[in-house]
Amino acid sequence: MTGAAERPPGHHPGSVDVHGHAGAPDWGALPIFDPVQITSVYQPIVDLETREIVGAEALARWPQLTVTPDMAFEYARHAQRIEELDLLCQQAAVEGSLQVPLPEGFKVFVNVEPGSDVENLTRASNRIKTVAEITERALLHNPAELLSSIRTMRRRGCGIALSHVGSVPDTLAMLPFVAPDVIKLDISLVRGWPNRDQARILTAVAAYAERSGATILAEGIETHAHLEQAMALGATLGQGWYFSRPGPLREFPPITRSIGLVAPQSEFVDTPFSLLDHSKVRIASKGMLLAISRHIEDQGLGLETPPIVLAAFQDSSRFTPATARRYRALAARCPLVVALGAGIGPFDFPGIRGADLATADTLRGEWTVVVVGTHYAGALIARDLGDGGPDLERRFEFALTHDHESVLSAARSLLGRIKPIARYVHAL
Repeated sequence: MTGAAERPPGHHPGSVDVHGHAGAPDWGALPIFDPVQITSVYQPIVDLETREIVGAEALARWPQLTVTPDMAFEYARHAQRIEELDLLCQQAAVEGSLQVPLPEGFKVFVNVEPGSDVENLTRASNRIKTVAEITERALLHNPAELLSSIRTMRRRGCGIALSHVGSVPDTLAMLPFVAPDVIKLDISLVRGWPNRDQARILTAVAAYAERSGATILAEGIETHAHLEQAMALGATLGQGWYFSRPGPLREFPPITRSIGLVAPQSEFVDTPFSLLDHSKVRIASKGMLLAISRHIEDQGLGLETPPIVLAAFQDSSRFTPATARRYRALAARCPLVVALGAGIGPFDFPGIRGADLATADTLRGEWTVVVVGTHYAGALIARDLGDGGPDLERRFEFALTHDHESVLSAARSLLGRIKPIARYVHAL
């Protein structure tokens, strides 16, 4: 969140008491939503080879109030005003950046909550270059809204950074959906000796960075040992108390090498079948395609790093009890399993994200199974030819693809139809 802060070693924030118990602030008396009370400090981002300051992360502060950023955002979340506070913090970050002439190519990183208005990040694009910093968990909760926001920000020249990568190993499959320009390694990777899980994380991050050209940034560098480990992990950028503590922006000397932004991701496609090269489309019966679809689904159970599994079944009658059992087994292992179809509700099957399809949605005529992992991408994309007769003899036009970009485009098309998980509501 925008109130993220660089913390001293050993500090692990817990839950915040927002209900007036002993030790809690009097929230009714604290104007945390007053723009006058919100300011930004900036944590420098350093090129680890040249030691130049090439950017800075904006961090929200309430210097006149007795609250930490964690407390302020926890309260805003309980009060269902998280987007409002996030917008105010973005505004403070941008306004603070405009007060100082920054060198050409300097990037200002601003934390963004999914669903927030991003106008603040782009309205001053002729004077400052912003990078929106998001977390991979946002894609799990509200993929359609987040992917839409990312497309909007990219069109307006804003870069994308994915933070805390590696804090939850099973979300590594989210990397290609966000398509970040900058991957921020979680502090645990920089400060801990790599174990098997961390090695799996680093292998996945390295593979993605090599394929996409994304830059790796290490957070929380506080000692020379942290710096050496960050560089060994492939980081070319870093931030932390070893270089500088957060503070006001100041004038910096010109930089010789700025943070590069990778090419923007492909635009949203209407349905998976619409992206296919029709010269490569074949025809087969449902019986034949079932075996192919199950082989692709099985990757969700066999891959070392659990992938994302998404499928469109036309309507709920095709999502049979046997299919539901198979997908529940996938959901027990994979970070996100989605089933779309007419009449499928968002919570009809425990652990599976369901999504109903509108009457006019052309996806109702398609059958798609997509699996995206850190080292695997595969999709069966088929369109019903409308045959009558026995179910297993129904014919489909189809293509089987392992082309990475085609699989991702198909997956984004399905993710764009998922409704958000309702935010936690707590009576204050």
